[in-house]
Amino acid sequence: MSVNSTQVSYFIFSFYSDIGLLKYLVFFFLMCLYVIALFVNLLLIVVICMNRSLHEPMYLFLCSLFVNELWGSTGLFPLLLLQILSDVHTIPVHYCYLQIFCLYIYANVDFYNLAVLSYDRYLAICCPLQYSTRMSSKKVAQLIAMTWLIPLVVVMIMVSLNASLKMCGNVIDRLYCDNYTVVKLACSDTTVNNVYGLIYTFIVLVGLVCLIAYTYFKILRVCLSGSKQCRQKAMSTCIPHLASLFNFFSGCFLEVIQSRLSMKGAPILLRIFMSLYFTVSPPIFNPLVYGLNLSKIRVICKSLFSCQR
Repeated sequence: MSVNSTQVSYFIFSFYSDIGLLKYLVFFFLMCLYVIALFVNLLLIVVICMNRSLHEPMYLFLCSLFVNELWGSTGLFPLLLLQILSDVHTIPVHYCYLQIFCLYIYANVDFYNLAVLSYDRYLAICCPLQYSTRMSSKKVAQLIAMTWLIPLVVVMIMVSLNASLKMCGNVIDRLYCDNYTVVKLACSDTTVNNVYGLIYTFIVLVGLVCLIAYTYFKILRVCLSGSKQCRQKAMSTCIPHLASLFNFFSGCFLEVIQSRLSMKGAPILLRIFMSLYFTVSPPIFNPLVYGLNLSKIRVICKSLFSCQR
């Protein structure tokens, strides 16, 4: 759909279709997922903040991760639920850019948090005698601030560049606003946007991937050369993190396929799954996998619920 750039004041979501009364069942299902995401993340945030025994670097980094899961869920679900119940699937341009801002902050902060957690596990397992000095309270605060401030600045610049583009189309074939899909609607030169995205991807994001790969290579070497007890202790804290990393990169892979390839011939349920996996799965998966696998959190949560009975 081609329109004059001065007339684009809203975007149209073409992905939604009329499913009749079934939309109320879909609404209820997604609302349940949203409530679960809010509950489990808020629970673990409160547990970590209220128990001094959990005021250790790893748990503080996890607290930052769970706060970000709340941010991402709130950036997606309210608009998604509203669109499901609505008969007209449109969104004002400025609200679309606001959602892009929220979701890209969420994706970037998640990535930075996972990289910082990898570095924390590397120091704890490979340099245990130096851990307390190299991971001081000041260093923890600096790392948490970095995981939020860098994505904030980067995404603000990206959204500002995109907001200055002239649009010749206003149809988005997604369930929510996506940066790449919106940029494809522009009829002005997008060279600056593309160069900015490539530079950030290769310098920062590839750098984080290398950091994660390096830390786990070192951890694996220590585990293979250590005793059985040492391996078990190391893996007990690394397995949840590795599961979160696998889940995150799986979501990234599905998101790239969805954005870059034409999916119009794919089954509608597959397209919905690929669209929502990256934004819906981590806010539920991460708190559950850490809450179930980390013994300190699991014990406190069990005692909390047993006291309420």
